[in-house]
Amino acid sequence: MQNAVGSAERVALALRSLYNQYGYSQYKMSKFEEYDLYARNKDFLISDSVITFTDTNGKLMALKPDVTLSIVKNSKDQSSVQKLYYNENVYRVTKGSHGFREIMQVGLEALGPIDDYCITEVLLLAAQSLQAISGETVLDVSHLGILKELTDSIGIPNDSREKLVKFISEKNSHELTALCQEAGIREDQIELLRWLVSTSGTPDTVLPQMESMLSGLVSQQTLTQFHNVIRALDGSGVEKLLRIDFSVVDDIHYYNGIVFKGFVNGLPGSVLSGGQYDKLMRKMKRASGAIGFAVYMDMLDRLEQPDDRYDVDTVLLYDETVSLSAIRQQAQCLTAQGISVLAQRTIPGNIRYRQLLKINGNEVQFLENNA
Repeated sequence: MQNAVGSAERVALALRSLYNQYGYSQYKMSKFEEYDLYARNKDFLISDSVITFTDTNGKLMALKPDVTLSIVKNSKDQSSVQKLYYNENVYRVTKGSHGFREIMQVGLEALGPIDDYCITEVLLLAAQSLQAISGETVLDVSHLGILKELTDSIGIPNDSREKLVKFISEKNSHELTALCQEAGIREDQIELLRWLVSTSGTPDTVLPQMESMLSGLVSQQTLTQFHNVIRALDGSGVEKLLRIDFSVVDDIHYYNGIVFKGFVNGLPGSVLSGGQYDKLMRKMKRASGAIGFAVYMDMLDRLEQPDDRYDVDTVLLYDETVSLSAIRQQAQCLTAQGISVLAQRTIPGNIRYRQLLKINGNEVQFLENNA
């Protein structure tokens, strides 16, 4: 993996600095919430497994498996946009795991009267967050408003829409075709949905096709908004990361408008996920709009590819004739080059090292190379 950073902590530090630069304030929260919050919104969670316990007052509590729900619950509608970021540990079962883990999660939320600039800014920060992780990334962007208006125009029955969305997310043209044929959808309309399923490409390629094929079926306002937000990122330094992919749908009961997922080369799933979730806000009796994303730091563990054959790069030997200043200077010289150093009088028996050096007077003698 080229350009992958060395640790989740280093990424988290870079992301906090990035979000601060754009005026986002850190949101601090308790480690637990009332379990009912998560029970009522299980579909919104990555995993519906939650660690629970009974509080001293008899309430059923849960170690938080998610941050967004807590932010929405504990914030209030305001006349201006609240811009918040978080760096919190959550507790859930991860993909490929059979047990709970404490996971660092970093992300941001914007709540309030969300406008197109706010959406553009969040997309920019999502893309820049990916760049902080790796030089080989892509941000897939879609728009659930386009999907909803298209299915309304075609006349997809309400009881078939969840299955349709599932097939679109899976890029399953075969099942999508069968579902539409069973619902009596015309062949030319089915072909349009198949185009939607298969479409994935750069804005330069997809936007003109989208506007041509969906004109008259999707409102010009929705198409224009999507076009303007995507094009507002031209010249930002992240435009090459963008890919329009309508298979990015997320849960239609919670999300609306623009949704997106971020991918890093070498990882099988998305490392970043977000979008507009006005529907969640309505479900939680909020009048505000909202958009945000989370970076799943546990995924970064799979990027780590350290050469574990060695415990340290260099063992630096010295004896009683060498001054303390000379030892310190030689150790600093090596660490300044990004080389880890273990300075010792003798070679430790349990240490694996790349090279062995010894200080002789003011010079360093090369003794051994294991690389």
